[in-house]
Amino acid sequence: MLQRLILFFSAIIVSCPGFGQDIETAAPFNIKTITFTQNANNTIPVFRLGEQFQFSFDDLYGNEEDYYYTITHFNYNWTPSELAKGEYLDGIDNQRIQDYENSFNTLQIYSHYRLKIPNNFTRLTKSGNYLLSIFNGNKELVFSKKFIMFEELSEVPMQIKRARKVADMGYKQNLEFTIKSKSILFQNPAQNVKVILFQNGKWNNAIVNVKPQYTIGNDLIFKYDKETQFYAGNEYLYFDNKEIRASTNTISRVDSNSGLYNTHLYTDMARKNNGYTYFPDINGNFQTRNLTAQNNEVEADYTWVYFSLFSAETQAAKSVYVTGMFNNYVLGPENKMDYNTDKGIFEKAILIKQGFTNYNYTIVGTNNAVADNEAVDGNFYQTENQYTAIVYYRANGERYDRVIGKGEANSENITN
Repeated sequence: MLQRLILFFSAIIVSCPGFGQDIETAAPFNIKTITFTQNANNTIPVFRLGEQFQFSFDDLYGNEEDYYYTITHFNYNWTPSELAKGEYLDGIDNQRIQDYENSFNTLQIYSHYRLKIPNNFTRLTKSGNYLLSIFNGNKELVFSKKFIMFEELSEVPMQIKRARKVADMGYKQNLEFTIKSKSILFQNPAQNVKVILFQNGKWNNAIVNVKPQYTIGNDLIFKYDKETQFYAGNEYLYFDNKEIRASTNTISRVDSNSGLYNTHLYTDMARKNNGYTYFPDINGNFQTRNLTAQNNEVEADYTWVYFSLFSAETQAAKSVYVTGMFNNYVLGPENKMDYNTDKGIFEKAILIKQGFTNYNYTIVGTNNAVADNEAVDGNFYQTENQYTAIVYYRANGERYDRVIGKGEANSENITN
C-alpha cells in the first residue's frame, strides 16, 4: 500500500489493487456465475440501505447441497467493525438458503441458488462494508463476497475530465467531484471522510483512501490533477452464444466433443497500437440467456469458451488473465492464460454460462498489481467507462464507518 503524507487538507491517496480483496474467499471450481442482481439485472454490489437485492450462484455438482449464509460488518479498510451482530442486523443470519432450483434440459447439470436480502430472517440496519459468506452443510466456508450498503445523506456530483498532464491526456481519465450534505456537519473531514473510486465496479484497480483536497463551507472539494486518475483502457470485447450451437462474428466454431459444448472464439488481436474505435459495450457486465428458454436462470447451459490472444508486444512470461463480471475479475489460475509457443499466442478455456458476455485481458505485474499501463488493448481517453465514488464518514465518537453517499458519472460526457 502506497501512502503519501502531505499537509493538512491535502490528500492521502492509496492506490492499492488488493484493497478489500484479501478478505474474500475464492469460490471452488464447482461454484459458478456468482452475481448480485437488482430488478433482474446483474449489478455492482452497492445498494441503498433498505432496498432489496438478490444474490445468486450455481453449483455444478447439482446435488442440492445445503448452503448457509452469514453477514459480517466491516470498517472502511475491511477490518472487522466493533459493532455486535445485533447492532447491524435485525433478525438472524446463519440460515439455510431455501430458494434453489435444478437445471433443466442442459448438458451441464447444476443447482441454482437465490438469496434475497432483506428477507424474512435478515434485515440490515446499518450502512457500511459487508461480507456475505456461504457455508456448506458441514459448516465449512465455501466462498465469500463483498457488498456495500449506503445511506443517502449526501450528494456527490461528479465530472470526468481529461488528464491535465500533456503526456497523459490521451490515456487517462480524471475524476473531479464534490461532497455536499444538508444533514451532516462534517467534523475534521481530512481525518473522518474517506472515499473509494471505482472504474466499472472493479476492486483490482480501485483508488482508495481519497481525502478532501479543500473545503468551501461544508462542501468537500476533490479536484486533484493526478491522484484521482484512472487509465482509460479500451472498450470491452464480447461474445454472444445465446444460441449455443451457432457460430457468429466472434465465435468461429462450436462442437460438443467433450460432452459439453465447446465455444471457440476467433483469436483476438491486441488493439494497443490501433486508433480508438467506438465499440459499444456494457462495461464488463454479462447477461445469462438461452434463446429458446423460458427461464434463463436454470435453462441456460454451460460451455467451455476457448479464448486466444495474439499480442506481439506482450512477453510470453507475462501473467495475462481473462476477466469480466462473469468471473468477478478474479485473478486466479482458472482465468490465467497459457502461452502457446508453437502458435505464438496466449490461450485459455473457461467454463461460462451461455449468454452475452463482456470480457477483457488483464496483465498483472511482478508485484501482483494490475498493470493498466501495459494494457493489451491500450488506453484511450475516449473510452466509455462508468465511475462510482463511495463516501465513508465516521464522526468523532462513532464506532463504525458509515457510507453516507454514492456518486456516479460516465466518461461518455468527458470534458477537457
